[in-house]
Amino acid sequence: MNVLIKSATIVDSKSDFHNQTCDILIEKGVISNISKQIENPDNVQEITLENLHISQGWFDSSVSFGEPGFEERETIANGLFTAARSGFTDVAVNPNTNPVIDSYADISFLKGKANGNSVNLHPIGALTKNSDGEDLAELFDMKNAGAIAFYDYQKPISNPNLMKLALQYASNFGGLIYSFPQESKISGLGVMNENIMSTSLGLKGNPTLAEELQIVRDLFLLEYTGGKLHIPTISSAKSVELIRNAKTKNIDVSCSVAIHNLILTDEVLQTFDTRFKVKPPLRTQSDCDALIEGLKDGTIDMVTSDHNPIDIEHKKIEFDYAKYGTIGLETAFGALNTIFSLKKTIELLTKGKGRFEITSTPIAIGSKAKLTLFNPDKNYQFGKNMILSTSKNAIFENQSLKGKVYGIFSNNQLVLN
Repeated sequence: MNVLIKSATIVDSKSDFHNQTCDILIEKGVISNISKQIENPDNVQEITLENLHISQGWFDSSVSFGEPGFEERETIANGLFTAARSGFTDVAVNPNTNPVIDSYADISFLKGKANGNSVNLHPIGALTKNSDGEDLAELFDMKNAGAIAFYDYQKPISNPNLMKLALQYASNFGGLIYSFPQESKISGLGVMNENIMSTSLGLKGNPTLAEELQIVRDLFLLEYTGGKLHIPTISSAKSVELIRNAKTKNIDVSCSVAIHNLILTDEVLQTFDTRFKVKPPLRTQSDCDALIEGLKDGTIDMVTSDHNPIDIEHKKIEFDYAKYGTIGLETAFGALNTIFSLKKTIELLTKGKGRFEITSTPIAIGSKAKLTLFNPDKNYQFGKNMILSTSKNAIFENQSLKGKVYGIFSNNQLVLN
């Protein structure tokens, strides 16, 4: 496919054309020319969009689709459709399906379903068989099939010896282990942050202590084993401090934060709206501030939408019984762009690739074109009519956002909204 992108401001600190407004000619999926002015050759599709900016393609390290087993929540096809129109060229897909993705065949199934798509689907295999926390799954086989990491999605590994064995075993082949930061005996049946607010609302609390204890345990195990650990979706100020201190040691640890945990606090739960029931729970403003600072100083390695579609029958019910989760691909850029500079926003949406051995492609002549197209200055209120996902559990519905995604160019395909 041949495309000429006109007057695009390039936002890519790794590119010689960073902050320059240029025309970009793409021929057969490769950037063949970047210049201030390029005349349109024959048989080339020309793209001209208002206030067009362009960056390397974005990556999300925690995305859930429903297929197989929960297609009423989201299919792989529509999930990738949503990702593309939200600006993501690469998504790491969690194994929380039915059956759980815990074998070579399961990983191959996911890869096959995404074959030929504009978005690259990177499967995450289950850490334990059926994600039940008892026995390790077929980690090496899944790695060979294309799994980029191993994770029992939002299920903590309660047995410390099992986590030790996972880190040791995976280190033999460079496997990356996710460990959800929650000590289950402490968190109990808590459905929101434990503090005065939970008491006043009469909802069971989940204290930050549950997260922090698990992180301390896992950091000690990592130091002992010498493996590779990723701690997803941290949510407390103390967690940031613990990981900041750990990174001064010679251990291989990374972490992420969900975008909604940067912006929303437990104050929004006064309406008992189950859209705000997420795991980990929304915390306090001081936690949000510490998480933002952790991203600024590099303690937190990446952000994630933690996109998790939940059908209305399991979401719009009594708060205690509603499932955890929010969709977030559609709002990731617009939300993040309200709290960071454009340069930092794009950095956070692209920098996580290296941790998962996903190739980054700077915007340069001769590079494979894997690009996100957007207008960073468009202010709008996110409405239900803007939801692309099959499920409609959007935590940022009716919120003011900044930045419109036009689409992506990836795998020699142009996808525009």
